Amino acid sequence: MSGHSKWSNIKDRKAAVDKKRSEVFTRLAKDLMTAVRQGGGNTNPESNSSLKTTIEKAKEMSMPKENISRLLERFETRKNSLSTFLLEVYGPFGIPMLLTVETDNKNRILAEIKAVLRKFGGNLGESGSVKFQFERVGELRLENITEADQLKLIDMGVNDFEGKKVWVEAESLSDFVKKVGKAGMTVLESGVVMKAKRPRFLNQEEREKFLGLVETLEENEDLVSIYTGAEGV
Repeated sequence: MSGHSKWSNIKDRKAAVDKKRSEVFTRLAKDLMTAVRQGGGNTNPESNSSLKTTIEKAKEMSMPKENISRLLERFETRKNSLSTFLLEVYGPFGIPMLLTVETDNKNRILAEIKAVLRKFGGNLGESGSVKFQFERVGELRLENITEADQLKLIDMGVNDFEGKKVWVEAESLSDFVKKVGKAGMTVLESGVVMKAKRPRFLNQEEREKFLGLVETLEENEDLVSIYTGAEGV
C-alpha cells in the first residue's frame, strides 16, 4: 500500500502552492512599501509613478486589490509615528548583517528580531561593530550582460560586476543608469545599497541555515532591507 492517500497528496500539493503564493505576496508587499518610501511616503499611484508600476506588477501576479489597498491604508495611518533605524547584527557562523527597520513600535520589533536571531544562532551587535564591514554603493541589476557589455561597463568606470549586478559609486548612480541605457543595456532595478567589503563563502549546509534566517526575517513587514556579508546572498 502507498504511504499517502490521494487526498493527502492533494493537500500536500495545495500547501506547497499556498506557501509559494504567500512568499510571492510577501515580496510584493515589500516592493510596494519600497515604492512608497522612494516616493517620499506618497501612497497615491497617480502621483507616484514607481508605486503605480509596482501596483500593476502586483496585480499581474494575482495579488488581490484588497491586499494592496490594505497595505497602503495601513501605511497612511502609521506614517506619522514611524521611525527608521539601522540594526547591526551577526548571523550564524559570524556573518555580519545590516538590517534597516521602519516601525511604530521599536520595542516590539527588537524583541521579534532577537527571537529570530536566537533561533538561528545569531545575535545583535553593538553600534559600530558591523557597519564598518560594508560600503555604501550604487547597485544596478541588468537584464543581461554580454562579454561586449562587460567591456563597455569597464570603460564606463564601474567598481565591480558579478552575474547581472553592477556596482558603482553611490553618488554617480543616477548618471550611470542613463549611460547604461544609452549603451543599449536594460536596467531592471537600481538603488543605493550596503555592500560587504569582504563577503564570506558558505558551504551548502551553512548556506541553507543562513538563508533560513534571511527568509524568516523577510517575513517581518517592518524590515525594509537586509544586507549580508555572505557571498551570493
